[in-house]
Amino acid sequence: MSTDWSAVYRTLYPELVRFLHRKVWDAERAHDLAQEAFVRALRHRPRKPRQWLFQVAANLARDEARSVIRRKRHLALLKSDADAGGGGATSPDPSAEAEARERTGRVRRALEALSERDREALLLWDAGASYTEIAEHTGLAVGAVGTTLARARKRLAAAYHEITQAGETDVARG
Repeated sequence: MSTDWSAVYRTLYPELVRFLHRKVWDAERAHDLAQEAFVRALRHRPRKPRQWLFQVAANLARDEARSVIRRKRHLALLKSDADAGGGGATSPDPSAEAEARERTGRVRRALEALSERDREALLLWDAGASYTEIAEHTGLAVGAVGTTLARARKRLAAAYHEITQAGETDVARG
């Protein structure tokens, strides 16, 4: 049985981008990584394209995170060597942009506070994966996926609330 790759691309690409965006927090980079996953899929022609693509995407995102960390360390070294003068373009609404960045940062920190399994399960579910696919990807039993997702959502909400409360406390002290 041959795979209709154009149909796979049409159905999975948006889900894969959404999954990757929540891992790398950069829409353009998420699109690039999704494209790379599909390029690799066309080379390897996996029997289970959806599962394979999400696994490859997760690996690409993990590699991307490592690369970003290395780049940030390098930039921090460069910045410490140079006397940063500042000056950049201002956005039309800096307060709204700052608030959106803060909210995104809180969500990212809340996701990072979860265990790898909880984070993967939530991100896969959000990307439209079925319970069976989530089970295959995470190693959970299919019957445990719903419970894991429910608990992961509660942990995510609690972590977000804690981060938000800590931010308000810091502002009040400031």
